[in-house]
Amino acid sequence: MIDAQLIERERPYLLRYALAQLRERDAAEEAVQETLLAALESQASFSGKSTLRTWLTSILRFKLIDAMRRKGKEKLFESLEDEADDSDFDGLFARDGHWREPVKAWSGPENELISRQFWQVFEECSQVMPRRTAMVFVMREVMGMEIADICNNLDISATNCSVLLYRARMSLRECFSIRWSREDER
Repeated sequence: MIDAQLIERERPYLLRYALAQLRERDAAEEAVQETLLAALESQASFSGKSTLRTWLTSILRFKLIDAMRRKGKEKLFESLEDEADDSDFDGLFARDGHWREPVKAWSGPENELISRQFWQVFEECSQVMPRRTAMVFVMREVMGMEIADICNNLDISATNCSVLLYRARMSLRECFSIRWSREDER
């Protein structure tokens, strides 16, 4: 039996995680609340093979997928006007298709991924992206979902999903090239 106070102590971490994915405080708080409730109801299934935080995060991931699915269905007919136009990225490339300015190399990708600064910049950059684009990127790259599952959950085509992932990657690349260098100056 897990002490309810131990579970409750993980709330701030879970809320930050959910906010990074959903970008809406109310939805994030609801997902965390559902997670904590599910954890309390299924305490017997916690075998202790992982940390409590890891177990709670895995429950939260399913709650986030459900929340994203609901949000995707609510906005099924959402206009694509808020999505970035490919021409937004044309200025980044020369006529020969190469980058106008070389992208800064990272000193060590593994170290950068783990760092708190990376996730802060990632969060800032994902806030700049259109909601649906960021949602697809998080589902694929952060949560590790398959494209077919994303398409099914959000009721979009595989082509649309690929376009959204491309736009997200381009947006993140541009944003990181600006904001990551700003982090180096601090």
